[in-house]
Amino acid sequence: MADTTSTTLDLGPQALIVARLAEAVREEQLDAPTPCPEYAVRHLLRHLVGLARAFRDAGRKDLGPTTDTDPGSSLPDVTPDWRTELPKLLTELAEAWRDPAAWTGETRAGGVDLPGEVAGLVATNELVIHGWDLARATGQDYAPDTAALQASHDFLAPAAGDPDSSEIFGPPVPVPDEAPLLDRTIGLSGRDPSWAAKT
Repeated sequence: MADTTSTTLDLGPQALIVARLAEAVREEQLDAPTPCPEYAVRHLLRHLVGLARAFRDAGRKDLGPTTDTDPGSSLPDVTPDWRTELPKLLTELAEAWRDPAAWTGETRAGGVDLPGEVAGLVATNELVIHGWDLARATGQDYAPDTAALQASHDFLAPAAGDPDSSEIFGPPVPVPDEAPLLDRTIGLSGRDPSWAAKT
């Protein structure tokens, strides 16, 4: 069995980065497109609310409606209080995964049963990749937490040649080996690192 202590990661720095990106989103940007073809910014923000709640509860092993529903299964709009709700949930998500017990045993997220360590890495990957999505869609600079970025890359890399994984992430976009780690990670997620918001 894997040594879960080696995969424990503080999600706090990356969660804070995502919260700050969201805070800077202007109202007129809510309908802007994102690197996720089916999402406008408002849908991406709502997805972040849903996944933060789901992975918070997955870390707490508080299984129920929030962990049984796929946060990406529909395109609900942001709620009026998303600006206060999202940073609060991101803080709670990070706190939940600071407990070493979150990384052990079994849990559930998106209706899928997962080992705790895998769920923690999925949460990390979601924060890194969707942080990039949000930054690109709203024209903001993006420098993810170094440890979270490396964990996201290492999580995505083994699935790059697996046809089943492309149903989740999309087929990898080829990126030169000498490209920055962020670009290579974004390419593994099925996104084009050169994507930019139209101005």
